[in-house]
Amino acid sequence: MENPLRSAWDRGKTGLNAWLNIGHTFAAEIMASQDFDALTIDCQHGPSDYSNVLPMFQAMRASGKTLMARVPWRDPTWIMKFLDAGAMGIICPMVNTRAEAEEFVSYLRYPPHGQRSWGPTRAMFAHPGYDKDAANASVIAFAMIETAEAFENLEEIAKTPHLDALYVGPSDLSLGLTNGALPPKLDREEPEIIEAIQRIVAVAHENGIRAALHCGTPEYAARGVEWGFDMVTVGTDSAILAQGAASVTKTFRGLIG
Repeated sequence: MENPLRSAWDRGKTGLNAWLNIGHTFAAEIMASQDFDALTIDCQHGPSDYSNVLPMFQAMRASGKTLMARVPWRDPTWIMKFLDAGAMGIICPMVNTRAEAEEFVSYLRYPPHGQRSWGPTRAMFAHPGYDKDAANASVIAFAMIETAEAFENLEEIAKTPHLDALYVGPSDLSLGLTNGALPPKLDREEPEIIEAIQRIVAVAHENGIRAALHCGTPEYAARGVEWGFDMVTVGTDSAILAQGAASVTKTFRGLIG
């Protein structure tokens, strides 16, 4: 039971992750045919729920990429359901303490490392060689660091047993660290936010786990690679669609005057 993103990490490669907001199988299939290492369906802020996630995973299966989901919350219902649908990674938002990180991990791992319930209905067919030990070793657990409280508890969160990675959400992290003084956006340039981002990747590596960064542009993602991040997210289906449509219409309007 191979997880391609883990395999890329083992080869010393930084993973490139795509973000899926549209919630449609055809859009997902198009994104999966591109040169991404992983694709994540956003079920926190995007329109997708389980009824979208399952057929989107099915549409992307042939790509051989690592298929993941960001769950709406630290809730076993969502986490276990998406894993049973075949997710090979779960990104959990708003993890603020070691206790919350431990709770998240417990929903994602089978005993003895957690309390995940057995019932991998589709996962067993999607991943040849599936068993509880292989699943525990292969599925990637990402805890999002995006609040002042999480940043304060960074060291303890990173020490959580069987947690695989910290995931930086720059928009909420900027809001939290400045008490709302900075507007939410990606690709921060403020020295204090860059320092915080670099500290997160450093603490992750000091504790033997990975770190991921959510980016708005390929250029900023390349900086994330220079800072040592093991995965960068750049390329949101909805943003790519909007940018492409805007470029076509702007060019056309300019040509006809």
